[in-house]
Amino acid sequence: MGIVVQKYGGSSLADAASIKRVARRITEAKKAGNDVVVAVSAMGDSTDELLELAEGVSPLPPARELDMLLTAGERISMALVAMAISDLGFTARSFTGSQAGVITDSVHGKAKIIDVTPGRIRDAIADGHIVIVAGFQGVSQDTKEITTLGRGGTDTTAVALAAALGADVCEIYTDVDGVFTADPRIVRSARKLDRVSYEEMLELAACGAKILHLRCVEYARRYTIPIHVRSSFSHKEGTWVMDPAEGDTMEQAIIAGIAHDRSEAKITVVGVPDKVGYAARIFEALAAAQINLDMIVQNISAAATSLTDISFTLPRTDGATAMKALDALKDEIGLASLMYDDKIGKISLIGAGMRSHPGISAKFFSAIAAAGVNIEMISTSEIRISVVVDEAQVDAAVAAAHTAFDLDADEGEAVVYGGSGR
Repeated sequence: MGIVVQKYGGSSLADAASIKRVARRITEAKKAGNDVVVAVSAMGDSTDELLELAEGVSPLPPARELDMLLTAGERISMALVAMAISDLGFTARSFTGSQAGVITDSVHGKAKIIDVTPGRIRDAIADGHIVIVAGFQGVSQDTKEITTLGRGGTDTTAVALAAALGADVCEIYTDVDGVFTADPRIVRSARKLDRVSYEEMLELAACGAKILHLRCVEYARRYTIPIHVRSSFSHKEGTWVMDPAEGDTMEQAIIAGIAHDRSEAKITVVGVPDKVGYAARIFEALAAAQINLDMIVQNISAAATSLTDISFTLPRTDGATAMKALDALKDEIGLASLMYDDKIGKISLIGAGMRSHPGISAKFFSAIAAAGVNIEMISTSEIRISVVVDEAQVDAAVAAAHTAFDLDADEGEAVVYGGSGR
């Protein structure tokens, strides 16, 4: 008998009928002889609704109280799923993140998991119960306050539980049949991947693919937890996220897929003096404000003025905070101006096979140009090429690149069962 950890997102738990369907799925795994632990998200769009409610009460709600509010969504889900399982003749025990032993740092809104001490979960499993855990949340090791892990945090909760329990697999249930070569909401001809490596999935997640949370994939790679991404609306085989088996000689596909992200903004710091330490001061100020940067481009200094411009992308939600931190540096460093653009989108081409295949960049840029899309920034890694374009042109660029690299499925269209992406 092995341990299976399952995760169900909001689209899979949208209403009472959906919860009953999920409960049947969970009990099927139990009937198959597995010990089952389940991490659940809030129902449907509950988290967004709670955020709107908070903003209606206070334009800047205290971070501690916001976490207390937002964790209510997952607690509702866990109790309802446990009730539905009970009606099917099985016993279930629901636990909040803190009760389940999910220990985090003390950063409200985007806490990181430090440890998982699943004593109560193990006891419940030993007593024959199915265990339901509220995802997205934990308790701070230092302050003992309730914390949240940020958007997509239930994915991370599930993989962290799988690692702590030594589970055989972590099944991530969503509203599509697996990981596709592009978002099937944009490219209906996107092809489902049977398997993708941790390395490629990390890049896909980091570049905007909503199917898995970035920290979830990082956790899985660190502890070698196989992830099976599949739909809760069908029983089709999904996509396995795992490293290739030793001795597997199957040739790596050149391109795994294309990801896009509309959640970023671009800031350009104009007129930075070309002196030692000035760029460091800019990025130190952003780090102190707890802002994660993505793409960074610095222009060559103008010979006449010895000034340069630095552009970077960051989460759109952090835009105001970043501008405030940089504005405080204007007099100290002597910056000419700050430019902010939140109407951008990022498109990324990802594939471990591109390491050994020349001409990938030229083909990618040519496809985007042929679609009439202008590129504003470029960033690359060993297995990724990312570009920033106008937000309104993202769909056209994704579709053009997808076709250029022959990623379209031979027949049929990808099915999106729920619509939210999780």
